[in-house]
Order: sequence, then structure tokens, then C-alpha cells
Amino acid sequence: MVALPSDIPLFRPARISAPALRQALAAGMQQLISRREHLNRINVFPVPDGDTGSNLAFTVSAVLAGSLSRRTRSAGALLHAVAEDAIEGARGNSGAILAQFFCGVSQSVGDAERLSREAVACAVEAGARQARGALAQPREGTILSVIQAFSEALQVPHVDFGHWLGSAVARARVALADTPRQLAVLRQAGVVDAGAQGFVDLIEGIHAYFLTRRTHPLPVEEADESATSPMLDWHEEADASRPWCSECLVAAEAVDQDGLRQALVAMGADSVVVAGTAQRVRLHAHVADPGALFEVAGRFGSVGARKAENMCAQHRAAQRAGEVVVITDSASDLPAELLESLPLELVPVRVSFGDEDFLDRVSLSNAEFHRRLRKAEVLPQTSQPPPGDFRRQFELSLAHARSAVYVGLSRPLSGTLQSAETAAERCASGRVRTIDSRQVSCAQALLAIAAAERAAQGASADQVCESVLSLVPNTFLFAAARDIRHAVRGGRIPRWIEPLAKWLGLTAIARTRPDGTLGVAGALLGARRVPERFARHIARRLPPAVRWRVMVGHCDAREDAQKLLDALCELVPVSRRWLTETGPAIGAHAGPGTLVVGLQIESCDAAEGAATA
Repeated sequence: MVALPSDIPLFRPARISAPALRQALAAGMQQLISRREHLNRINVFPVPDGDTGSNLAFTVSAVLAGSLSRRTRSAGALLHAVAEDAIEGARGNSGAILAQFFCGVSQSVGDAERLSREAVACAVEAGARQARGALAQPREGTILSVIQAFSEALQVPHVDFGHWLGSAVARARVALADTPRQLAVLRQAGVVDAGAQGFVDLIEGIHAYFLTRRTHPLPVEEADESATSPMLDWHEEADASRPWCSECLVAAEAVDQDGLRQALVAMGADSVVVAGTAQRVRLHAHVADPGALFEVAGRFGSVGARKAENMCAQHRAAQRAGEVVVITDSASDLPAELLESLPLELVPVRVSFGDEDFLDRVSLSNAEFHRRLRKAEVLPQTSQPPPGDFRRQFELSLAHARSAVYVGLSRPLSGTLQSAETAAERCASGRVRTIDSRQVSCAQALLAIAAAERAAQGASADQVCESVLSLVPNTFLFAAARDIRHAVRGGRIPRWIEPLAKWLGLTAIARTRPDGTLGVAGALLGARRVPERFARHIARRLPPAVRWRVMVGHCDAREDAQKLLDALCELVPVSRRWLTETGPAIGAHAGPGTLVVGLQIESCDAAEGAATA
């Protein structure tokens, strides 16, 4: 509950102007953002993935950076812009509901220059109605119940503006306190609904502004955190068979929102929210297959801003909260099983086949990528995750750890690292570190694994970074492309080399250089026993070492990859070994059949981490 100072003159407007509304909304949203970590801690419904605070903060941050960052001619125009920004930036179940609430408020207000109390009451009522209508399966004891209580209280007239608004905020607090009675999972955890709490934080900040004209967050009487259950087990209401929290924007001349909502329910989606305007909607749902959801959405309009996050993985991350969490991108080709055993998170790169866009490993598996690649008439394109993807992952990680360390794709090879650095600058100062691995694929993965092992030992962010940087010069990558047509089509190899390579039966070999660039480093002549000969080629070029960590990746060539890994283990002393299927970062440029090898000199820190794991 906000603690209002008693020594500031009260501000009681007869009608709310656009400047006053802008300041009030900004104050409320800043109040909400300041409570992000508390909201993450008490997030147990519908899924205990600890991200409601981050979702709501991301949603209102889009509004603060957009419509609330500039002056607007009227209150109606301001609310229209707020609704658009909220839909554009909405994240999560509560974020989408809040965005729909603002859409309803905006539509009710229209073009009004100033807002009377009656207009505000009607607008909030419309917002509450639309927020509820956005859900396929609305539940009481959530943000919907609190919005409804706030709306009903505003319908009661009062002479004094401050008391009128304050009474409605107080009614919302009562509804918030009642949420555990309405939802058993909240009662069992001893918490209120996180989304509902976020809405109360928002309106408390707005109320505080109208009483005091203060725009920065005010002190809040915190609940006893020991009474909350941030480590709550996965409960019965959270369906683990639909682990993907999936979202996108759907645009059309007239989006059939009811039809879209029904289609999603028919495909078995849960927590379905369809929020927005007639031309542009934000879609949120929990599903087993994000790709199937995006395919359904594509029948109702053009699909953009795809996002999908594994809530089970988020729940595991929240339970193993520690000093440092390590993040890498999917260009690392990190084996999936390590994401469950280590404090490691993955940000997917983007992939496109013509007009079809995908999220690597989320809406497009490696197996499906290679199937499409073999049939593709148009070469697939890859692009780095935008800063927003990194920022969201950083904020989610920082909700459960003191610091985050990103081990990124080599700067000369991609803009991915720069995208992560941009996101890191917008997060909490000094809490996100970024490292240029100067590698890609399996070699990048080895550095991320080493970082995560140090983090699992309880190392600080400085210690994790120091360990990784010491390993960068001792980590190497080799790649063998048996079919260079994809590299030629992509412009990475001159076209005249292709017929010569085919005639001679050449397998081109590339390796990363110390500066992080990738260059041709030789070739194998003939098609016989390529994996074994490639292993000998690598072994002859390795510096002496006591033990090596080896990871072999393949582009739809598992049998050859296994032969390569076995041959390497006979030629060099190997302490740990992994076999993984590479994704679009390699496959889109090198083509099917490509083999990739990452090698790293075993360090004392890494050996201790392996023993711990």
C-alpha cells in the first residue's frame, strides 16, 4: 500500500486535462515498474514462472517510452496512443489484459479534450468489460476481479475528487485481498494474485499523483516476503503439457477476434487472450507447439512480433535462483539437456524462409529446419534477436539472480552481441555483463557451459567473466562443409569455386581466427572417410593440452558426426564430449552435411564445475 506524505498540498482537478492525465499515468506506471521484483516473487497463477512483474513492467515501459514521452493535444488522443503502445508492447497474460483495458478506456473517451469524473467512470467500466471479453476463459481472483471492483466503485458519485478516486482505490485493495479466497492456488501459496497486485500498484500511483502531484514512486508498505512462496512447486492448474507462453501481433483490415479466440481454444490452447483493436491485436496463449499457434494466427492476418517462452524452464530458473545466471543465444547450438541442469538461458535467433518467420528452436526445430532447407528454393535468412528479446530475458533472469552474464556470438560474424549490449544498457546498471566469445556454434557453447559451471559453484559475475575470458584463447572451432552450394548462393564463397570443388570432390574446411572472424583453413580431397580425415586434420593443428572438452555438431548428418567424435576421442585426450544438432546459424550458410567441432582446453575451474554438475 502506498504511503502518502501529509505535508504536500492536495491537487483536486474538476476535469482532467491531457497534461495532468499524462503525468498521472506516468506516475502510476513508474509505481508499477518499481514493484516488478515483488510481483515476480508472488507470481504463482496461472503458472509459477515468476515473470508477471517483468511482463507488466515491459508492457507499461512501452507506453512510457512512447505516448507518455511526448505532449498530446487532448486526453482522448493521449489515451488512444496509450492503448496502441500497450498493445504493441504487451507481454504475458496480465500485460495483454491491461492493454485491452486501455483499449476499452480509449474507445469510451473518444476525442474528448478533458475528462470529467463521469467520463472517467464510463471509460473504466468499458475497460473492465473489454478486459474480461479478451479472455477465452476468464477467472475470478485475478486482475479481472480487481479491475471490476475499481470500476464499480467509480460509479458511486462523490463531491470531492480525491475521496471519490481514493474510495475506488480502496475498493480495489479489498478485492485484491480477496483473491486468495477465490483461487485455491493463491491461498495455498499465501499470496495475492500478482497481476491484480500490479493493477493496484498502477492505480495507487495514479491516485498519489492526483493528491500530491508527485510523479516518482512513493514508499510502499511491503508484505513480509518470508510469508510468500517464490519457490512454489508446479501446481495442478499449471498444465505442463502446454509449457510455451506464446505471443504475437496479428494485423488485418478487420481481425476476426472472436473467430481467432475460438480457433485457439479449438487447438487446445490455454490462457487465451486476444486484445487490441479491429485492425491490430495482441495474441497470448499457453500451448504445446508455438509453431502451430502462429500458423493458426496467420489465417486471420499477417503475423509479427512472435515470442515464445518455456514456462517450465522459467520455473526451474526461479527455483535455482543464485548469484549469477548465464545467457547465450541459439547460434551456440547448445545441447538442450544442459539448459535443465545448469543456470543457463537461451535467446533464440530469428529465421525466415521467404515470407515465413520463425524463432529458432521455438517455432522451428532443428529437424524441421533441415527438412525445409533441403527442399528450399529460396535460401533461408537468419537475423539476430532484437534488443527487446535480450532485454526481456535479462530482466527475467535478474528477477532470480543478482547478475547476468551473456556469452555472445562473435562480433565480426553478427550484430547479435551489439543487440545484447543495447539491451544490457537499458537494464539495471552493472547487473548484466556481456562477453564476446569470438566464437560461434559448438565453441561458443563450450564457453557458455564453462561460465554456467562457474556460476553454479557460486562465483560472482566478475569471477565468471574472468574465467570465460581466460578460456577464449583456448577455445577453437573447425567446420567442414561437404556441399558448398549454400555458401556460394549466400555469397560467402566465389561462384567460380563451386564447379572446381565439385570436380575435385573437395570438402572445404573453415575455422575461427583469434579475432573472431571465420576463414577457409584448407580442404579435404575426395569423399571417402571424411569424418575420420577431418578428425586427423584437427588433431594436427591443436596446441598441446592435458585434456580437451569436445563438442561435435552436425547439419542433419548424425552418423558422420558420431564417427567424427569417436575419431577425435582416439586422437586427443578428451575429458567431456557432447554431440549436438546445429541450427540455422550454421545450416543456413553451410548447408546439409556440414560438421562442426568445438574444442576447449580443460581448466581447473571447469573440471571442478563438471564434478559438481
